Amino acid sequence: TPNHFEVEKTISDNLMSETPSDKKFWANFAARKSIASNGVLLFDHSENLIVRTKKIGRDKREVLKRSNAMDKLILEETDKLVADWESGANEYDGIVYVMYLQRSDTTLPLYIGKAETLGKGEGNLSANIKGLHSSSQKFARWGDNYQYHIGDLSAVVLFGHKDKYQNNKYRDWASSLFLEFPTSKPTLKEPVYFWTTAWKKTETGPWQDFGATRLTFLEYLLIGIASAEFPEDLLNREGQNRG
Repeated sequence: TPNHFEVEKTISDNLMSETPSDKKFWANFAARKSIASNGVLLFDHSENLIVRTKKIGRDKREVLKRSNAMDKLILEETDKLVADWESGANEYDGIVYVMYLQRSDTTLPLYIGKAETLGKGEGNLSANIKGLHSSSQKFARWGDNYQYHIGDLSAVVLFGHKDKYQNNKYRDWASSLFLEFPTSKPTLKEPVYFWTTAWKKTETGPWQDFGATRLTFLEYLLIGIASAEFPEDLLNREGQNRG
């Protein structure tokens, strides 16, 4: 009997082996989940795409500002996870999220990730989704602190951050999203969007025939599919198809 990993690999290999003309897995998933219509601007920026910033912490370091709509969406979806955990209903695995561009009818994924309900302890609520109404340090992986998306991207894009907080992953992000960096006027190349949803254990992923798709496998499949269909654009490093 094949183990769970072997089943996942077989399904993923089958998905990736189909010709592009035979599959529209990403487009179908994006349409079914209404990503384009339910997504919001990721950053708080001016009409000429200059991202606004704020100062945080004792050192008053400067970080990029998320849009109010993005903050609201994160809170709405993570509130579902918190309520589910508090009630013991155990219906949700966590949230799945996508940073993307919208070009005509194409929702072009740039980064796909997840934040799980449970943390590393014995059934405890993850620190990534706990207390988000009072703190944006972690904020479901999109927090202002270092080792989180906004904090680490800010360290590359904005002046005033120490070299040890800058890494190649977010240099790739900065190169994809911004005209130049580091800078005092962080200017986007084009609007960047964000979508997330609380993911139920019973929901189906991009391959509907498979049935219920757990969050970890969902992320694995979506990154594989997106890297096959958008190999020059996807910024995920882990889970990418190579060569």
